[in-house]
Amino acid sequence: MGRRYLITGASAGIGAAFARTLAAQGVTPILVARREDRLKSLAGEIHDAHGIESEIHVCDLSDRKAVDGLIQAIHGPVDGLINNAGYSLAHMFTATTLDAQMDFVETSVNTPTRLAHAVLPGMIERGYGRIINLSSIVAFSAGAAGHTLYPAAKAYMLKFSRSLSAEVRHKGIHVTALCPGSTVSEFTHANGTEKAAGHSPFRPLMPTQAVVDAGLAASDAGREVEIPGLFNKVAVAAMTLLPDALLTPLIRQGAKRFTLGD
Repeated sequence: MGRRYLITGASAGIGAAFARTLAAQGVTPILVARREDRLKSLAGEIHDAHGIESEIHVCDLSDRKAVDGLIQAIHGPVDGLINNAGYSLAHMFTATTLDAQMDFVETSVNTPTRLAHAVLPGMIERGYGRIINLSSIVAFSAGAAGHTLYPAAKAYMLKFSRSLSAEVRHKGIHVTALCPGSTVSEFTHANGTEKAAGHSPFRPLMPTQAVVDAGLAASDAGREVEIPGLFNKVAVAAMTLLPDALLTPLIRQGAKRFTLGD
């Protein structure tokens, strides 16, 4: 039996690109997302191109009971886990409901943690596993108004990945935090900032496939953290090395066009 990778948020963007790329390598994708029509379309595309039958699971990852059902429904080994599903809430914290914020936490923090905990025993038993957790370059930032919990969630994914790697690396399992910046995807469309954000030559959108290729290469090589693209590497270096007094006002000013306010 070939490798099997569980991919969350597989209906579009980075998740779908991971599925296509892995299928081209002979990996069977286990596709997870809320939009069944998108998943079926992607599965059909993969079958036509590579003769691989994808496994489809429709699941709302903000619903803990639904995630429990997902874990129970997956039969057979999971050799790779790509915790890709995510979004942001562009309004200010008090301009959203608590339920909306907690759904975000469930999707972006709790579910990736629970899925990793579910698949790791089998990976350890087989002596092989790959986990890619989608973080972001904002994990290194001071945070800004709007998207209030997003930097915290991505910082969690970064630290979680590094700690987990320290625990399981010697067991043949590679854990990687993939930290892209602005990427060609449906991200700003989904959070309502597509028109407000616009496009800037000083903040280039990285091609989705380039992010995926970098993530898979880092995973295979066993790198704990992967920051794809020169622009993103420079941005993280600045956020890591420059003093907060200088950097924080710049970050917060630049973030304004990605925020919908109160």
